[in-house]
Amino acid sequence: MSRLRLPVPHEAWNKLRAALLRAFPLQSFPWCGYDTSIAYEILFRLRPTGGAAHPPGDNLPRAVCTACGAVHYENPRVVVGCVPEWQGRILLCSRAIMPRRGYWTTPAGFLENGESLQAAAAREALEEAEARVEIGSLLAVTHVLHAAQVHVMFRGRLLDGRFGVGAESLESGLYEESAIPWDDIAFPSITFALRSFFEDRSAEWERVHYHDIERPVRY
Repeated sequence: MSRLRLPVPHEAWNKLRAALLRAFPLQSFPWCGYDTSIAYEILFRLRPTGGAAHPPGDNLPRAVCTACGAVHYENPRVVVGCVPEWQGRILLCSRAIMPRRGYWTTPAGFLENGESLQAAAAREALEEAEARVEIGSLLAVTHVLHAAQVHVMFRGRLLDGRFGVGAESLESGLYEESAIPWDDIAFPSITFALRSFFEDRSAEWERVHYHDIERPVRY
């Protein structure tokens, strides 16, 4: 822990370090192998606003290992999915997991390492709705700034019209535009993607739509 340059006052550092090391097991720092703890993540987040370490050439404060100089970067996570269509209707799933359990969404989830965006979108459709989907053009990109996430949605087409209920879903179904449960859509990025999809379908074109969400939505 002492090898991480975090601008926490000495006494406060020692108290936090002792408490967190009691709560969390030690593990290796991912680059140089020195013993540290996941507690450094918490300490970094609790740092005073001024004085955090700035690596050479960087204009943002970072957590830096003083043993090897490796920088711990915090970057946005990518959520990817699609709006699957079959004969004019859209495939939706009711979520079986938190957050927003019981609310409706198109198939979507976090991008995995070694996976393309299109492959992830197809996988999520199979996992959440047991649906085989052909991934089409890029539909919508939503920057969820407060959560450090980027939500990427594609157009999709069910290959055979068959679907089911995956482990992360309570139910699934095909919906006409007029039957979409708008008040029960799980996330703003899904609402944005669906409205963009129907807008483009009515206009008979395919565009890419962008949207920023800066603050958490109060449900």
